[in-house]
Amino acid sequence: MALFKKRSGAYRSRLFLLSSSMAMIQFIQPAAFQAQGQSAAPITADQDHQNMMDQLHITALRPGPSGNEKAPDHANYDESKANPFPDIPDALTLNNGEKVTSAKVWWDKRRPEIVEGFEKYVYGRIPENVPHVTWSVRAIDKEVIGGNPVIAKDVVGHVDNSSYPQIDVNIHMTVVTPANAKGPVPLLVMFARSGFPEPNEPSADQLYRINQAMKALLVEKDPTLADVLAQHPAWEPQLPKPFEFPRYNEDGDPPSTWELLAAGWGFALLDPASAQPDNGADLTRGIIGLVNKGQMRTPEQWGALRAWGWAAGRGLDYLETDPAVDAKHVGIEGVSRYGKAALVTMAFDERFAMVLVGSSGKGGATLLRRNFGEAVESLTGGEYYWMAGNFLKYGASQASFGSGNAGQLPVDSNELIALCAPRLTFISYGIPEKGDAKWLDHQGSFMATVAASPVFTLLGAKGLDDAGDYHTAKMPPVNAGLLGGQLAWRQDDGGHTDAPNVKYFIQWVDKFIGYSPAKP
Repeated sequence: MALFKKRSGAYRSRLFLLSSSMAMIQFIQPAAFQAQGQSAAPITADQDHQNMMDQLHITALRPGPSGNEKAPDHANYDESKANPFPDIPDALTLNNGEKVTSAKVWWDKRRPEIVEGFEKYVYGRIPENVPHVTWSVRAIDKEVIGGNPVIAKDVVGHVDNSSYPQIDVNIHMTVVTPANAKGPVPLLVMFARSGFPEPNEPSADQLYRINQAMKALLVEKDPTLADVLAQHPAWEPQLPKPFEFPRYNEDGDPPSTWELLAAGWGFALLDPASAQPDNGADLTRGIIGLVNKGQMRTPEQWGALRAWGWAAGRGLDYLETDPAVDAKHVGIEGVSRYGKAALVTMAFDERFAMVLVGSSGKGGATLLRRNFGEAVESLTGGEYYWMAGNFLKYGASQASFGSGNAGQLPVDSNELIALCAPRLTFISYGIPEKGDAKWLDHQGSFMATVAASPVFTLLGAKGLDDAGDYHTAKMPPVNAGLLGGQLAWRQDDGGHTDAPNVKYFIQWVDKFIGYSPAKP
């Protein structure tokens, strides 16, 4: 019975120290999952940022506003000042001014124009010489999550680095599918830390044998420990995982992964940082640095958001080979910066069938032209590495070309959402009172979603319910989602998370794809 007695964290911490000294078990994250090796000349984010400014002949940038509403330089939250550029680019008007009146013109002319605008000026281009990724299954575990038996696969996508061995990139993803499914299942790729969700623990007998072997090895390494162990006969190096009550979401629902499995779906946890770290200093490392052989970017090259989207696409390459996954119904999901990345992924990779965009703000679903909360200057300053270098032009106050502003952008987020059409696109937010800050500009995201709706209609899908005109569109009440079309909007009464909307997302997708899991 002593094996199952709960112990304090101090006891469990000692196991790590003992094991590392014995070199018996590696608890450190394997090097295979690190996103970057050592580049020849490490740089700081400030140095990289300055280098891009020099390339663009920018001598000064406007500072981004403070998120602290009490600060003198706080962001604008006055709706009367929010639209200095009231008209946004029309997704259904060609660059030459002609209207798009057919799906053929959209696919042949307008969509490529919008893609070009985002690639050149906002998110950057993925180079043509990105190396091939080879996927391998590192381990398979049979687990139980929320009462549902599952098969969990820990997979690694190794990027061929033969052209520059100094940088090693390995995409880490964990794929979880129902063990009792009668056929391939829909799956949601989630930008999150990878790893087995509920590792299958050794049985009591197996744990006893492990502990006996560890004690024997301890004594073998240091015979004087025999007396110590004799004085503490009940102590065990390794303890069973203590029982933990499930962590329900703030809205009282079970965790999102539980909801997906209960609905007969699978999910994948894809670690974006394993492809490209979330900072500017590492732009000469990760997949961006590997392609550039450790050198700094040029102004049109991709930033982290595109790199994370690229990694998701390579994850989908693997999922297309997994017989447990319905590869025609794979979605992508993320919150905050990963909400931006999820929308970018969906917009550029047409193989993804659906997206859940959580609280994405500027650079995601919110209009770049809006002067409310997070600003373009926020993305040209500390978070510049998410974007293409060219994006810095729109935050410039002094440059060889004069100055730049958001109104000069050739594209805006309504067109990013439109690139997802006619596929299933769900824009999700919470409320400021619970932590989904006004900084995210919920109204600006709703306006962009409304403005994107006509593209869905043109392509034979149903757009946003009662969309109206984006200039005057008002968000519906909290918890009153617009879920009647392939383009959906819902603001829940939760915080900076899309968890309260996951159950609505699942039901909404199932309705459109006609999915109903077979009973085991």
